[in-house]
Amino acid sequence: MRRIARRRYWLLAAVAAAALAVAGTGSTATAKTVKGTVGPGFTIGLSLNGKKVTKLKAGTPYRFAISDRSSSHDFHLIGPGINRVLTSVGFAGAKSYTLTLKKGSYRFQCDPHASFMHGAFKVS
Repeated sequence: MRRIARRRYWLLAAVAAAALAVAGTGSTATAKTVKGTVGPGFTIGLSLNGKKVTKLKAGTPYRFAISDRSSSHDFHLIGPGINRVLTSVGFAGAKSYTLTLKKGSYRFQCDPHASFMHGAFKVS
């Protein structure tokens, strides 16, 4: 009887350890942070590890941390499967989104000033 109780204890401990290991590998825990800025002047950009974003990996979760420093701008992301205003005109502050992008070309822009406040990157 004690032998069965010990086996159950070890089996339960192994299952609990496996569950904790799986829980620690969630996508938001491993998402790389892409920093977006818009304003205060007529500037907009995306960076990853201090470098301008030109290419990201498809299927990888990224945390887009947008710092909107002017209420006269917005940050709009457009690409395969996404057409989303991450910060809106009238808003100034910080917002964060975790996004998993698909292969293709992406564009980001300030809608009121899209003719000169924009950028692009590829996802492959």
